[in-house]
Formats: sequence, structure tokens, C-alpha cells
Amino acid sequence: MSSAQAPSRCPACGNRLRVKKLCCDRCAAEVQGDFQLCSICSLEPELRKLLELFLRARGNLKEVQRAIRVSYPTVRQRMEELFRRLEEERDPPDVIGILGKVDRGELSVDEAERALRGDGE
Repeated sequence: MSSAQAPSRCPACGNRLRVKKLCCDRCAAEVQGDFQLCSICSLEPELRKLLELFLRARGNLKEVQRAIRVSYPTVRQRMEELFRRLEEERDPPDVIGILGKVDRGELSVDEAERALRGDGE
């Protein structure tokens, strides 16, 4: 099994990639479908490493600063970039689909409001 990270962006156009097939190394079972990578998996490797370091440091930016040997304002700037990218990776809610579910009685207005805010359906 390779330890290489799967690319998250198309090398030709830069669009976000999707997963089509998953395989089990043990039993060779395969699952095919159309799956999105999680927002963290979609980050560039440098930002993913920064997030991992931030989590290992339990959110302590001073500790992150010491680990990567840059100034505190630089760490703050990089973290802001990380959080901005994570926000960009979130897919916008399917407004038409959600309103259709409300129209068909599948969702209440409160549930639709939460879904439109991104709190889940």
C-alpha cells in the first residue's frame, strides 16, 4: 500500500477531483460511486500539514510558531489562509433541492433553514 496522498485537484484544469472507486487491500472488495473528498483532504499538502500541526499543538499558535520557526503574525496569516480555504471547499447548499423537499413535505421550514445555513439536512 502506498503512503502517497491522492491529488485533490485536476492537474490539467485545477478543478476539484472526485473519488469514483474505493478498494480493500485485504479482501479486494470494491465500492464504486461518486464521492467527494472531505474539505481537509482537498487542501494543498502544505495547508494539510499546517492543520495537522495545529491539531497536534491543540490549537496553540505559539507552539505552531516554534515548530515551523516563523513569526507569530506569519503563523496567524497562514492559519487565516487555511480557514479561508476550508470555507471555500464547502459546497453551497442545494437551494432548489431543499425548497423542493419543503414543497413535498419532506422537510420542515426549520429543517430547511438549518440546511441552507449548512447545518445539515
